[in-house]
Amino acid sequence: MTDLPAQARQLFSTVTGDGQLELAVRDVPVHIPRGDEVLVRVEATPLNPSDLAVMLSAADSKAFTATADGAAAAIPETARRAVAPRVGMPIPVGNEGAGTIVAAGDDPAAQALLGKTVAAAGGGFYAQYRLLRARDCLPLPDGVSAEQGASSFVNPMTALGMVGTMRRDGFTGLVHTAAASNLGQMLVKLTRAEGVPLVSIVRSEAQAVLLRDLGATHVVDSSAPDFMAQLIEAIAETQAFLAFDAIGGGKLAGQILNAMEAAAVRTNPANGPYGSTTMKQVYIYGGLNMAPTEITRGFGMQWAVGGWLLTPYLQSAGMEEVVRMRAKVAAEIRTTFASSYTSRITLDQAVQPDIIAAYNRRATGQKYLILPNG
Repeated sequence: MTDLPAQARQLFSTVTGDGQLELAVRDVPVHIPRGDEVLVRVEATPLNPSDLAVMLSAADSKAFTATADGAAAAIPETARRAVAPRVGMPIPVGNEGAGTIVAAGDDPAAQALLGKTVAAAGGGFYAQYRLLRARDCLPLPDGVSAEQGASSFVNPMTALGMVGTMRRDGFTGLVHTAAASNLGQMLVKLTRAEGVPLVSIVRSEAQAVLLRDLGATHVVDSSAPDFMAQLIEAIAETQAFLAFDAIGGGKLAGQILNAMEAAAVRTNPANGPYGSTTMKQVYIYGGLNMAPTEITRGFGMQWAVGGWLLTPYLQSAGMEEVVRMRAKVAAEIRTTFASSYTSRITLDQAVQPDIIAAYNRRATGQKYLILPNG
């Protein structure tokens, strides 16, 4: 067994009783694995929007000031009731990551992974070491680095889950917003390979060009003056009546439903005052815009807006399907599910006020990767 340090560094997010959000990198014990446990030396872990929602909570990312072991910012009075269950609880952050297994328990399944590069999810990856069960690790193919495998769970499994939800719910096409993101690019490649019609909504012509270069055929720019007309035509051509919305707040979800209705009545005219009988569904799975969701109803009565998360989908899909999904991700981690990063930072840099403000801008094409061991 490799000589291990007694302690290592880990990032925590804590809401304090006086309404502060504190980020701190602290020393924690390094646990020796037992039985079917393995110890991963975390070499790469991404900053995803879902991580930032936990890490920064409701604090203003531009208001952090440096502290002895990290940074802190005030949580607005209006948000303190929502974060009250977190008060006084240091939460380890980081949904997923990859690294090398440097120690293993005596179980054969754990021993078989010793020395291998693996990816995993489950929280607490903004750390130098992470204790896991062997069955929760995804061995990466030979030649795949920890950096290449760091984002092998959240975005790839979400893309597969969206297509799986479409099939389960009886739809035949998809609409996706914030579609130039890493996830959006994966979805373009996945749906193209599987013959699923996809309408990608982006915020600029440059983003549209990016997706078209990947093979996207229906890309709509929400900043264009004829956005709604373009969206209606794209939905009519693809018959995509299921949408996954990463924006959440504002008018976009309602605009999508109205465009779906306008497309639907071309082949399924409204019969009376209740609109087309074509079912129209928008799932909100992100919160890039935290304003209220505005729905201006002009789409009959066959519609729904709801929330969607990956974990409940995986629980409903069953272990056999999850295993199949994980195997597909591993096989295509350098192609369909490849991620790219523009900035690499250390744990200590991740809690510097200027860097917090930079990565929380969540700009398309600006993805950060934490290298906990430098």
